[in-house]
Amino acid sequence: MVVRQLVRRGIRDRRVLDALRRVPRHEFVPSESVSDAYADSPLPIAEKQTISQPYIVAAMTEMLDLQSGHRVLEVGTGSGYQTAVLHELAGEVYTIEIRAALQESARRTLETEGYRGIRYRLGNGAAGWPEFAPFDRIVVTACATEIPSGLTGQLAAPGRLVLPVGSPDGDQSLVIVTRGRHGKMDIADGLPVRFVMMTSFEEGGVEPKA
Repeated sequence: MVVRQLVRRGIRDRRVLDALRRVPRHEFVPSESVSDAYADSPLPIAEKQTISQPYIVAAMTEMLDLQSGHRVLEVGTGSGYQTAVLHELAGEVYTIEIRAALQESARRTLETEGYRGIRYRLGNGAAGWPEFAPFDRIVVTACATEIPSGLTGQLAAPGRLVLPVGSPDGDQSLVIVTRGRHGKMDIADGLPVRFVMMTSFEEGGVEPKA
């Protein structure tokens, strides 16, 4: 997977490649999909969500430019696979999921695989996690129609936010928001992608809680 899907497509960060080698992706997919766990495609998980293809996980992680001391916020725990990759590379990982069943499943898998010390929150990811802000890095694993101000407001200076932005039926692309040391923000477009849309609190989310 690492050689054929990541290196050949231009992923160069050695730490990211090593992290993708270490995380057992087959443990984060449904039992019926284990044979396809390392395939070059997204896979369905519970609650009509997906686990992104390995290349997209690697590309987003490389865009974050993670360092071992960073405090990272992940919006959209999903299966927990991206969470595990973040944990391999960063100092502190905070992850938010709006669907209780997904969060509980991901927590069980992560703890079984030895990923300890992760903080979990159930609630609206677009609101971030103010109690632990600012974050050195923020990554969003569902598509937003615009960059959430609740997240940019919790980004450290310097800091970086990576998320897909677009519409359900139109174009989507990864966006990199970089905040400089003096607070100025720059926005750059990255890869064209296809993600499920972010679920808002108004669309049936649950009250945020730690």
